[in-house]
Amino acid sequence: MKYAKRYFEEVQTIAQTIDLNIIEQMIQIIETVKNQKGRLFFIGVGGSAANCTHAVNDFRKIGGIECYTPNDNVAELTARTNDEGWDTVYGPWLECSNISHKDVVFVFSVGGGSKEKNVSVNLINALDVASQAGAKILGITGRDGGYTGKVADACVIIPTQSPDTITPHAEAWQAVVWHMIVTDPRIMAMSNKWESIEKNNSKVSI
Repeated sequence: MKYAKRYFEEVQTIAQTIDLNIIEQMIQIIETVKNQKGRLFFIGVGGSAANCTHAVNDFRKIGGIECYTPNDNVAELTARTNDEGWDTVYGPWLECSNISHKDVVFVFSVGGGSKEKNVSVNLINALDVASQAGAKILGITGRDGGYTGKVADACVIIPTQSPDTITPHAEAWQAVVWHMIVTDPRIMAMSNKWESIEKNNSKVSI
């Protein structure tokens, strides 16, 4: 109970201190991409990779935006890892996708990558490819934002609450933030199923 109480107190603190101005910048960038028929490319590793898959579904179905993540093609992902190495797995994938100035690379990461500590170098290399192509870069990260925080056009950094809860909060809040963005009226193109049912029920009861 003691840990649970602290954990959810930290959740409340994050909710009250998260930077809404940066989230607004992200929404405006994604709205521009949507209007100019660009694409969103989600990249991340570990739990963040799973979040990428979920986000691709939401931004395609709910947002009506063309989206992809390299993590959904395990054959290509493992082939590139085996043949060229894990550090370069995402960069060439973006190049093969003909990433351009109309697109956005959206990073989900706990630390954002670090050249100095040799952590998540695959993300760093991918961001360099994105920058060279003139694509916008967005991120939702923990800690200090890492390399992603330095190069991104907008990066939400989930504030650290305790040394032992950095990862769970970062990965959980990735989902909170992207769900908020994709359901913003400027991005949302299709209502979620249960919201549509409730709306129709309300009309019937009236």
